[in-house]
Amino acid sequence: MSLKERISEDIKSAMKAKDKIRLETVRSIKKAVLEKEVDLRPSGKENLTEEQEIELLARLAKQRRESIEQYQQGGREDLAQKEAAELVIIETYLPKQLSEEEINTIIDKIISSVGATSPKDLGKVMGVAMKELKGKADGKKIQALVKSKLAD
Repeated sequence: MSLKERISEDIKSAMKAKDKIRLETVRSIKKAVLEKEVDLRPSGKENLTEEQEIELLARLAKQRRESIEQYQQGGREDLAQKEAAELVIIETYLPKQLSEEEINTIIDKIISSVGATSPKDLGKVMGVAMKELKGKADGKKIQALVKSKLAD
């Protein structure tokens, strides 16, 4: 089942269940997908590739994480909780997130393959790591792990 089909089914089930948060969140995902498709039309493409869908969903999840952080700093726990609920729903559409151990293993392989030895090589490692782990791990977590490994 494609992402668009899954979203349509989830909208129907959220409407039937009268789940307001899920309905709003899934509709916002659908809106983002449709907007991205409209942006691609001039280049002759009608639908998003799976990679583009994951990229879009990862961006939406990142926006929610940043909003949660800002709301908590501003003392608005009510809004932070709403964003957290939306984040959980968005993450159901993303590929399974890797554990820290799995991320460490992949980063170790990347560091050895690019020959990184010092913090100056952060850019080389991050470029490869972000491509390989796109949608499977949070960018901030990846960066922190790479920095700690290169600082040793």
